[in-house]
Amino acid sequence: MDKQIIDEAIEYVKKVFEQDYSGHDFFHTLRVYKMAATIAKQESADMTIVQLAALLHDVDDHKLSPETYANKDKAVDFLRKHNVPQKTIKTICDIIDAVSFMGVDSVVPKSIEGKCVQDADRLDAIGAIGIARAFTYGGNHNRAIYNPDIPFQEKMTKEEYQNNISTTINHFYEKLFQLSERMNTDTAKAIAKERDSYMRAYISEFLAEWEGIR
Repeated sequence: MDKQIIDEAIEYVKKVFEQDYSGHDFFHTLRVYKMAATIAKQESADMTIVQLAALLHDVDDHKLSPETYANKDKAVDFLRKHNVPQKTIKTICDIIDAVSFMGVDSVVPKSIEGKCVQDADRLDAIGAIGIARAFTYGGNHNRAIYNPDIPFQEKMTKEEYQNNISTTINHFYEKLFQLSERMNTDTAKAIAKERDSYMRAYISEFLAEWEGIR
């Protein structure tokens, strides 16, 4: 049963995100799923819950599907169709609800399963792939790459973060540079340290080139 529902969840999210080019595509979900499973194995978490939550974590995302975000309609519908117990559905929805970065209002998941999924999603936002995703999302939403006249804001509330109109370079300061220190598990912390270092070196080079220093 576990393998069958996981396989079907993979096919489901592939269809949901087949036309997405914002950086929240199917391959993002697949990477989060694989990384969450890797972390879950190290942390002795419930593998099936972690895998399902990771696979479904973006199907009702507030940026991608605002009409289903509040009640996690798509995730719930998929799980009910596969006869997942209501208690497990609630557990998975609680994990999904806690995944997203919301500035100073971000939450730490209560369960180890939630921590595994949140860490995996945040790891995919940093490092080499994180850089690529940041610029992809920025271009998809008509954001400027950089404007030195627009200051970044590091400590925003959930409402301020969601309504903030900024630049892609500012996004590194407003979110991405904050993620390494917000990892929950030792496994994720070790990976995040390397990815954060790579990302900061990139931004340093970007700003030097922008100013014509090199």
